[in-house]
Amino acid sequence: MQIVISILVIVAALMVVATAVALWRAPDALTRVNVLGPTVSLAVPLLILAVVLNDVTSGGLRPNEWIRAILAVCGVWFIGAIGSFYIGRSIYGVTVRDPGSEA
Repeated sequence: MQIVISILVIVAALMVVATAVALWRAPDALTRVNVLGPTVSLAVPLLILAVVLNDVTSGGLRPNEWIRAILAVCGVWFIGAIGSFYIGRSIYGVTVRDPGSEA
């Protein structure tokens, strides 16, 4: 089981590194916000899953910890989706000019 946990952590770390490289190469702020999706939606839940599996193998996991892990993953997904939406909207609103409003 430790091999599975190690693979999950390595995959999550590779996603974070790939996201960092993509952020570095992104041409504008709106693209940078969109690039954060894999880290928020996949890497963080994989790390939470690795912690839960480690707790299971090292001595058992109480139902309270399962619920906390599920709430953490759902919270990351909701906050990441809503946060990136609002950040993207604010960046888009600043970068796009309405042709009819310029005098």
